[in-house]
Amino acid sequence: MLRRTPVTVALGASAMWALALATPGWATESANATTDAAAEPPTADALSTPVAAPQPSSGRWFDLNRLPFIPVPEIDVSPNAGLTVGLIPVVLKTNEQNEINQILAPDIIHSQYFGWGANYRLLGYPSPDNQWALFGGLKERVERDFDARYADDLTRNGPYTWSAETLYDRSGVPRFYGLGNDSRKSNETNYVNSQGRFELNFGLNFSHSLQLAYNARFRIVDVLPGVLSGLPSTGALFPNLEGLGTNRDVEHRVMVSYDTRDSLTIPREGGRLVVYGGISNEIGGSSADYTDFGADARHYWPLDPHTTVAWHTAVRYMSASRDTPFWALSSLGGDRSEVDEREPLRAYPEDRFIDHNLFSTSIELRHRVLDLDAFGTHLDIEVDPFLDTGKVFSNFGDSPISHLHTGGGIGFRGIARPFVVGYVDVGYGREGSSIFSGIDYPF
Repeated sequence: MLRRTPVTVALGASAMWALALATPGWATESANATTDAAAEPPTADALSTPVAAPQPSSGRWFDLNRLPFIPVPEIDVSPNAGLTVGLIPVVLKTNEQNEINQILAPDIIHSQYFGWGANYRLLGYPSPDNQWALFGGLKERVERDFDARYADDLTRNGPYTWSAETLYDRSGVPRFYGLGNDSRKSNETNYVNSQGRFELNFGLNFSHSLQLAYNARFRIVDVLPGVLSGLPSTGALFPNLEGLGTNRDVEHRVMVSYDTRDSLTIPREGGRLVVYGGISNEIGGSSADYTDFGADARHYWPLDPHTTVAWHTAVRYMSASRDTPFWALSSLGGDRSEVDEREPLRAYPEDRFIDHNLFSTSIELRHRVLDLDAFGTHLDIEVDPFLDTGKVFSNFGDSPISHLHTGGGIGFRGIARPFVVGYVDVGYGREGSSIFSGIDYPF
């Protein structure tokens, strides 16, 4: 399966550190303190008190409140990507309400598998309606990526909403275990996924809640032999698997959504229902013919000002075409819900179970244990126990709720409203435990 985008793990576990250390108001606060002090006339006692000699300017580098950036240690762990460590000098900008509206987060890292590397990340949140992001990175071996995206009128206050994304991603960590709900962990293989993609979304807003949207996705996917030692290459163990080598995918989708959530990023009440259908065929330029349809639902119930129950469920069905690439099939596993693509099972690695059809459901108890105003911004800390369950299956008539895979665990979230959520999720299941980190809620 394909990694959807590097954005979801852009800051890794360091997102939690960044939120804990975030001081977007430090420059303003320091300047205001200096101005206020200068405005006060000196007293007689002050005039008679010896004045301390000024400190050398180099002293600012030993005072975290005076650094031109926030030095954030980067510790990113995932079942597939292994351990990545590094340092992110984070620069945050805020608006007049002390809300973060821009994040600059380049880094220097060392990957367990691919050596030294560097990334550039710039995220903008000009308003609740508009968001944009620019990412780029490379490592000594194999991996590199570029991603640019823009979205307008996200809150549906205008007549239409649109977004566009262009991406190039070359990843050496994807795994394939075989098709089906009973695929064995002992059949774990590795491949290099290299893809270029352009995606365009246009939504017609009938109201603030109801939208009809069209999505077009064009991608070229190259599945190459694996590079991780100790794991066989996917093509060696599954030589007849559809989707190896170079393939084209041109998919057109229609989506109807009804959304009453009080926030796109940090919802506390309301819900969203999406019903969709898509088609990819050789007439339109694809390497294979397939159709899919499904639904995605999520709802949020506030129990009290500090606690919210979050629930999510999804079903996806695909035509039983034998030439459908494996990376276009339904996927269960990992930490993200992506409509019409993959669903979370946080006790298992990304894309652990793959087949044509899918059922998934998750529930979380999002409980805020600490909130504080620090250095000009508001910070919430959550502890969120969760339970995920689901399955994949090949036949349309199979039961979607029998022989489910289940995993539970606990999540830790740092939230800087209104746009930033950093998380670390630890899941436990039949095959062991998994740790995921990144930005945004899983659903």
